[in-house]
Amino acid sequence: MLSYTEENYLKALLKLSFQNEDKPEAGTNEMAAYLGVKPATATDMLKKLKEKELVTYKKYGKILLTETGKQSGIAILRKHRLWETFLYEKLDFSWDEVHEVAEQLEHIQSAKLVNKLEEFLNFPEFDPHGDPIPKANGEIPTIDKVLLSALKADESCRVVAVKDTSTVFLQYLEKLSITIGTAIKVLERIDFDGSLSIQIADEEPRNVSMKFAESLFVKR
Repeated sequence: MLSYTEENYLKALLKLSFQNEDKPEAGTNEMAAYLGVKPATATDMLKKLKEKELVTYKKYGKILLTETGKQSGIAILRKHRLWETFLYEKLDFSWDEVHEVAEQLEHIQSAKLVNKLEEFLNFPEFDPHGDPIPKANGEIPTIDKVLLSALKADESCRVVAVKDTSTVFLQYLEKLSITIGTAIKVLERIDFDGSLSIQIADEEPRNVSMKFAESLFVKR
């Protein structure tokens, strides 16, 4: 059985591999920064994961999940996103509250409980932030999406996921009445600073920064 810390490392490595699809690997410093620990601490844990044949790793080299490590990471991610969905849909947690609680619940080991939870939720494919929920067989749902920043003037879209899941950004989206499924139309792109003039649903137009536009996934 893996420790909570080992599970957190595998989940973090999996997420980093998703972010770098062309090169599904990470460096020690990148790993440490992602988890908020010192490189030496990350190195010690990576040695343990290597001994358990969950990662391939050489000193000063890149870290890559083995197939066993990848499947373990997917199982942890599956639990996390199912619990986020349960908290959001059934217990009325807001989408900026669910992550911290799901971080605790994801370490429950009962596969039967996780499968029952998925069935109870009617087999959701995406969590409250629009992230895909892995299935029991490890398959991960996909959806066509681009960043809002990729749209041109007069293009319309719907929000399908958030890239930035920080509390401050999620709360800001709530203030703008933006959630998964919200309709957005790009009215104008401002060349000076890359900001956008957008219309959210039927509300009055407003300007948003390039940072905002690069933090939101949409589907045309």
